[in-house]
Formats: sequence, structure tokens, C-alpha cells
Amino acid sequence: MTSSQHHDPPAPPAPAGPTGTEAHPVRSPLLRTLVENVTAGSPDAEEAFWRHVRATGAPLVEPDPEGDPGHRLVTFVRREDLERPATHVLALLHTVTDKDRHAGDLAPHLMERVAGTGVWAISHRLRADHRASYQFHATEGTREDALRADRAAWLRVLDHAEPDPFNDRAPLPSRDGRNPASVLELPDAPPQSRIRRRDDVDRGRTLDAEVDGRRITVHLPPGHRPDGGPYALAVLLDGEMWGPVLGVGDLLDNLHADGDLPPTAAVLVDTMGRRMEDLACSAPFVDWLADTLLPWAEREYGAGADAARTVVAGQSAGGLTAAFAAFQRPDRFGLALSQSGSFWWPDDERGSEWLTGQYARAERRPVTLHLEVGLQEWMLLQENRRLRNVLRARGYDVRYREFNGGHDYACWRGGLADGLADLLGEG
Repeated sequence: MTSSQHHDPPAPPAPAGPTGTEAHPVRSPLLRTLVENVTAGSPDAEEAFWRHVRATGAPLVEPDPEGDPGHRLVTFVRREDLERPATHVLALLHTVTDKDRHAGDLAPHLMERVAGTGVWAISHRLRADHRASYQFHATEGTREDALRADRAAWLRVLDHAEPDPFNDRAPLPSRDGRNPASVLELPDAPPQSRIRRRDDVDRGRTLDAEVDGRRITVHLPPGHRPDGGPYALAVLLDGEMWGPVLGVGDLLDNLHADGDLPPTAAVLVDTMGRRMEDLACSAPFVDWLADTLLPWAEREYGAGADAARTVVAGQSAGGLTAAFAAFQRPDRFGLALSQSGSFWWPDDERGSEWLTGQYARAERRPVTLHLEVGLQEWMLLQENRRLRNVLRARGYDVRYREFNGGHDYACWRGGLADGLADLLGEG
């Protein structure tokens, strides 16, 4: 992945195959004009190009060369750093690049330098509803080094990749000392109107707590009083990402202000370095959530007593665990929001898609599930569709959505807002 925020249990290697993108730096009409002007000897050609990029923002988004209104030609551009000239530059488009990296071939993501200029560029033909985070990684070594796709080399790439300085959208924050990522949003991508802080809404309160040795962040709705409940409750897994990094309190305040959410307390659960252990269908962890965390939230904040108004939400392995929590403890979690759930798990001698099998065979639980997955998520799309089909066949209330993006917080933050509103907003 191109940004640093997520770490899942190891997944099987991806098969080689087309990414759904095509790369060629001079397919862009704007770049062709630049090449023509440079070739003609125009002294201001490159500066005029960069003035245009500054004015319009990056990446360049142009009509589809095949004339399809449902696609765009998207050209990522990077300006050469004259103090540290690069020999090679990778454009890391979240999940799209990862697919080729898993297949061992990063060559389709090498940018090319436009002759006679300091412009590095690469073009992709993308559907007009695509959303993704992206970064650039410039190197001064050999082509072979730039294309190394082993895990250690890839982690070094992620440690040093940088956002696009010409992208005028707010960047996607990262953690662990890594750089933020830029965000590509094509015109038909689902709106994400609730992810940014607004100055005209009432603010809730965010508190730090510890429960049974586990770090917890709590966000309370505007006007919250301990005796003013009962409040709905949202339990967010990977809390160290949603809280201090992504500032999910702003999203929740916007939902409240828009009337899309009843007064809801949110409890963000830190993984505490135990992510691989806790977020792999761990019954002890889910029982801890149900029997320790929820009673605490009820005592302290008047939230979590009613399973029908308690949602557990997670992404990737957290999405797997959210669906497992509803299966394992429907007495406490009546609602589950799973984003890009890792339903391939465990994929070892026990087989794969264990949780899907459990839902298929066991007595139906009185729970509602909201599932979403990205069309670019080659290791998760079919698995999520199979779980959806099983849930529907068993008579579950399941809401299902596919978005044109990948394993990416740039997509998940909007999906979290939509999913919470879908599950809690009806009451």
C-alpha cells in the first residue's frame, strides 16, 4: 500500500494480471503541448506548464482518449528537485500499485521524464468515480533498485514516499513518522462531505481513558451528560488511527449536526501492539469488548446498553473482527460495519473464509451488517461478495456497497460516515 496506516495479517501473493490502468506519459494532451513547445524552442514552455498545474491542481485530469464519459485520463506529474535530481521515480497509487508489487512488477508505475524538462509524468486511464491516496518515491540509484518489490524494499519505499506538492486537496495523514499522502478524487467519486472540520457545527468532547490496561479514546456528542442517555454507541477498532491521526471526532460532529446520527458516543480502541492477535476472529478479545468495555461505557457515559443501538466498526482485519463480533456476541453488538473486511482469513491449514462458513452454518443471529469493499481490492472483492451472498441467503439484514477504490483510508473515512449513518441513523 502506498501509505503507512494499515497492517494486515499476511495475505497470499496476488496473481499477475492487468491492473485496469494504462501508463504512457505523452498520452496527455497537456503534456503533448509541453513537448511540442519545448521541441519548438519556446523558452517559457516548462514554466507555463507548471503555472497551469499550480492554477488547476494536480494530478492532471483530462477527457478519456477513447471518448468514454465514464473514464478520465489522469496524469501524475512531479517536478524535478534540482538539488537532488532523481534517476527514477515511482508513482504509488494506492492498491493499484500494490497489486503489481505483489506480482513482483513495479515497472508499470515508473514515471518517465519528459525530454528537455524537469517534468516526471505517468498517465492512467481510470474510471471517473475513482478515489485513491497516492505518493511519489524518487531514487538516485539504479533501475533495478527502484523496481525491487520484496517486502523489505517496499517498506523502505513507504518510509520515504512523499505527497504531491501540487495537489491542493487536504492530504491524508499518516503515522509512524511517515509522510502524508495526497488524495485523487475524480468527479464521480462518492461525496465525502462530512470528513472535514466545519466551523459552524457544535463540537463534541474527546477524552483519553484506559480500561483494563487498554488505551481508549472517547468522543462524546455535543451536549452529552452522563445521565442524559441512553446514548447510541460506536466502537471503532484501530482507534489509534481514527483518533489522533484522522480526527474522527470532526466526522462524528458533522454527522450529528446534519441530523444523520442520533446522539452517539464513540469509543476508539487502541490495538496496543496486539493487532495481529486481537483482530483475527479472537473470541477472548470480542468477549473483552462485550463484557468489559461496553459495561464501562454504560457506567461512564450512558452508552452501549442496547445491542440494537451498538455498532462495532472496523477496516481490513478490523472489518473481519466487526463481523465476527456480531456473530460471536449478538447480545451486545447488534450492528456491524465492515469496510474491506479480510474475509479470506485464515488461509492456512484450516482453510480460508472461516467466518463466512460460520455464518452459513450457524443459527441466524439478530444482527444487521453493513459491508463495503473496493473494486480495486483484488484479494478481498470476491470474498466480500461471497459473504454478502451467504448473509442474504440466510435472511440477514445486510447492506452492501462497492466503491471504486482500494484498501485505503481515503475511501474508508467517507465510508465510515455513510455506514454509521446507515446503521444508527434510522432510529
